[in-house]
Amino acid sequence: MLASATSGIERSDDRGLAHAIAAGVLRWLTDLDALIDSATKKPLPHDAKARAVLRIALAQSLLLDTPGHAAIATVLPLVDGGPRKLVHGVFGTLVRQGVTLPETPHLPDAVMMRWLPVWGDDGIEAIRKSLASQPPIDLTLKDPTWAEQLGGISLLPGHVRLPAGTRITELPGYEEGGWWVQDIAASLPARLLGAGRSRTVLDLCAAPGGKTMQLSAAGWRVTAVDASESRLKRVVENLARTGLKAKTVVGDALFYTPGKQYDAVLVDAPCSASGIFRRHPDVLHRARPSVIKTLAEQQQAILARAAQAVKPGGVLVYAVCSLEPEEGEGVADSFLASHHDYEPFVPTEVSGQDAANLDFVRHERNHWRVAPGALAEAGGADGFFVAMFHRKDELPPASA
Repeated sequence: MLASATSGIERSDDRGLAHAIAAGVLRWLTDLDALIDSATKKPLPHDAKARAVLRIALAQSLLLDTPGHAAIATVLPLVDGGPRKLVHGVFGTLVRQGVTLPETPHLPDAVMMRWLPVWGDDGIEAIRKSLASQPPIDLTLKDPTWAEQLGGISLLPGHVRLPAGTRITELPGYEEGGWWVQDIAASLPARLLGAGRSRTVLDLCAAPGGKTMQLSAAGWRVTAVDASESRLKRVVENLARTGLKAKTVVGDALFYTPGKQYDAVLVDAPCSASGIFRRHPDVLHRARPSVIKTLAEQQQAILARAAQAVKPGGVLVYAVCSLEPEEGEGVADSFLASHHDYEPFVPTEVSGQDAANLDFVRHERNHWRVAPGALAEAGGADGFFVAMFHRKDELPPASA
């Protein structure tokens, strides 16, 4: 979204500056607004243009070390014919006061109230710390031999972590399709499925294709389904670059009927995406409780639909990049309670390693949760939830 919004900016340096300003505003929005409100007689409307341009000016001054006169000069043209005097006065007052931002950003009040009972004080502190800066870049390797050439650190087999800001297209192995960008947490669902050994798997909500490529590289025969034709085109492009194979189908997971059953079905369901706030801090400001409730209901419906496509004896995987229990544990527990032909499933091997070695993941029953603070010393990980279910070999008799 940010890339498309800045596509009209010709110089890469200018695009980079625009990205940095936008990211800074979104990460520190609560604290920037607190500063603005401290310098006005009454709070400006949340959507007021004056508030928006003051956020931009303050982000440049306080986060990017832009001189005050330059920061204000970039925003005043945005309020031509409007509240220029107000913007100039508030910014000047704050600069003269020598205001600063806290070491770590504060969360929006609504998010804080929602997450504190779930993740506790330590979890909130971990979230704030990880929000303060751009996260590192994770790569999933098609061929492990690229690890040495790429450098960085490896936290799991077939994984490399590089510093934030690394130029992806200039890395060794890009043209050769030796790897793809994928947060280490997002690689978990396909890792849990292990080696394919030519078995079949249905990858629902597949775009942009990271899990599709993982599954193909692990020896699964993959059918990748996504409702968006344009996003599925990106999956096809990624498959072509990496030389991996999968059948791609445009289809809505809520209504898609595959016409056959699979050894495994992976549902990476549409969700609030609150777990990816490190990379996309805008989710903190748009994932409202009403949205989360609606999405959880949709996830339950998609999971129930997907369950029909699993062979008896097969495995169903449910995943969301969310920190909301309603979208994770709640959906998984509800599914088991209403589908008596399924039972919890725990794999013994994960991509060539003992499943217990995933020590950055909380594991309970058939649930895996990447919680706030996971891998903090190595740069963190996105919030993620995975549940696995086994379809019983013999279906229970219909109730009388």
